[in-house]
Amino acid sequence: MRQLSITLSLVALLQNLPAIAQGTETTSGIPSDSIQQVITAKWMTNFSDGKFYPERLLSRAELASIMVKTFRLDKRQAITKENLAIPDVPRSYWAFNDIQIVLKTDIMKGYRGDEFFPNQKVTRAEALAIFAQAYGVFQFPDDAVNEILATHPDEKSIPDWARKAIATVVTEGFINTDAQGNISPLKPVTRGDMAYVLSKYLQRQKQQPETPEVPIIPNSPQSP
Repeated sequence: MRQLSITLSLVALLQNLPAIAQGTETTSGIPSDSIQQVITAKWMTNFSDGKFYPERLLSRAELASIMVKTFRLDKRQAITKENLAIPDVPRSYWAFNDIQIVLKTDIMKGYRGDEFFPNQKVTRAEALAIFAQAYGVFQFPDDAVNEILATHPDEKSIPDWARKAIATVVTEGFINTDAQGNISPLKPVTRGDMAYVLSKYLQRQKQQPETPEVPIIPNSPQSP
C-alpha cells in the first residue's frame, strides 16, 4: 500500500512539472514566461537551433529590428521619406529596411559621417532610452526625474541624456534590476533584458481596454 502511495505521488509530481517550468527563471535570471510572451508576439525570435540565448548581447541592428516590430514603426508616416545614405549599411544588409525606418522616425540616431554601426553592442542605458523614445518619453521636470531614480543605488551612473527616458521606463514598471535595485545603465544589454522590458510593455497593452471610456464633463451634451 505504501508503494502505491509513493507511485501516485510521483505521478502527480510529473504531471505538475510543465506548470512549474512555466514560472522558472532562465540562467540569466529572466523569467521564462517573459521570453515566451515576446516570442509569441513575434517581437523577438529564437535562433535557428530553437534556443533563445537570453544572455547574448544585442547589436544596434537587432535592436532596430525589435523596435520596428514592437511599435509597428513601418506604419508611421515618416517612413515615406526617401531612403537615407548609410555608408556601413548597404541595401543587401539583412536589417537594411528596419534601420532605415528607425532613422527616419528618429527612434535611433546615426553616428559621425552618417554611419549606423549596426554590429555595435548596445548598453542598457541606450536600449532603455531607445525603447522610451518609441514608447513616448514622459516630460518630467528634473526634480521629479531625480526623485524617481533616487531609489536605485547606482542612479548617479545614469548618463544625463538617458535620465528622463529611464525615469519613464521605471515609472511604467518596465525595467529589470538586480537584487539590490541597480539599473546597471553602462552594462551591455542582453536579449533577456530586452525580452523582460518588452514582456512588461506587452502586459500593459493587454490591460488597455479596446475602446477607451470618454470621461463625462459636467454641462456637456453627454452629461445625464
